Amino acid sequence: MLHSQERSKQTILVVDDDANIRRILATRLSMAGYIVSTAADGSQALTSFRQQAPDLIVLDVMMPELDGYDVCRTLRKESNVPIILLTALANVADRITGLEAGADDYMVKPFSPKELETRIRCILRRLDKVNDDATTSGILEVGSLRIETYTRKVYQNNVPVRLTDMEFNMLKLLVSQAGVCISRLEILEKVWGYNQPSLGDVRIVDVHISRLREKLQALPEQAESIVTVRGKGYIFPRVDS
Repeated sequence: MLHSQERSKQTILVVDDDANIRRILATRLSMAGYIVSTAADGSQALTSFRQQAPDLIVLDVMMPELDGYDVCRTLRKESNVPIILLTALANVADRITGLEAGADDYMVKPFSPKELETRIRCILRRLDKVNDDATTSGILEVGSLRIETYTRKVYQNNVPVRLTDMEFNMLKLLVSQAGVCISRLEILEKVWGYNQPSLGDVRIVDVHISRLREKLQALPEQAESIVTVRGKGYIFPRVDS
């Protein structure tokens, strides 16, 4: 049973089959003020998630039996919890596979625990700001798309569209500035909260845009709602009334 003070802390689930990595991250993240639980494999991760409902998951990719990709896909059927993948795979395509499975971010092993802490803090800080929209009504509408910023719900022709928290924040950013091209680096700064994003991180944005497009393609009129401006970024076109 958690004490009342502990309940106010954010909980992180660290999943890795390397006991040394689990120990290091558990120690550092606990010192940073988080409640930390650990799991040594994919099956344990799913059990821990369902029992504890953590605020964020740090998930290793290469694990026996149930790997990080499978865990990520399973979690995405149940929850929008932020997921940061840890991968030892150098191939960019493998990292993209993780993002396409539903991860919000990834870090390549060997990684800096300090950088991981920064990314965790950025993601959780951004997701905490659920009422920061500048509109007084709390509603954004473009064409058939309706975004309720306070309830964090999205409707397309009155049909609910299920988005992860990061996808929601990205869509809200694009729609709130409809007609304006937003660069990938600016999206990383405003959605992920990275103060100094690197060019290597832009693929994170590209994959999330691709996933967002797929979810908005249920209706033909929204199929091209997010337009790529080559060499610059993305734009959500205005719809003239």
